[in-house]
Amino acid sequence: MNQLRALAPYSHWFLRFALGSVFLYHGLTKFPALGGLAEMMGMPVFMVGILASAETLGGLFVVVGGLGWDWMTRLAGLMIAPVMLGAIFMVHLQHGWNSVNMGTGNMGKGMEFQFVLLMVALYFLF
Repeated sequence: MNQLRALAPYSHWFLRFALGSVFLYHGLTKFPALGGLAEMMGMPVFMVGILASAETLGGLFVVVGGLGWDWMTRLAGLMIAPVMLGAIFMVHLQHGWNSVNMGTGNMGKGMEFQFVLLMVALYFLF
């Protein structure tokens, strides 16, 4: 048990890499398709650009912030939390909780994954 306790100060990296990788991926892949995404989402292109920027910078900041820049970690949480609230309320809430298609008919569109990402972002914000 003492060996695990010695590693505890580094455990934040698990959450940082998990959250950072999701948001870097989703943010970076939006930039080449801003126009199509804006049309699909019914949003202006500049708003989708802001969304992609928030996701990308949030993902980057949550990882880099672990090197000692607490302000960067908190800013990452502040950027990611509204993105997740938007995803939950605009897309996923109507499909319920279940994100895994286990015969419920929602095709995996529920909000449990987005809720977990929101909670991790809030952890880093606070």
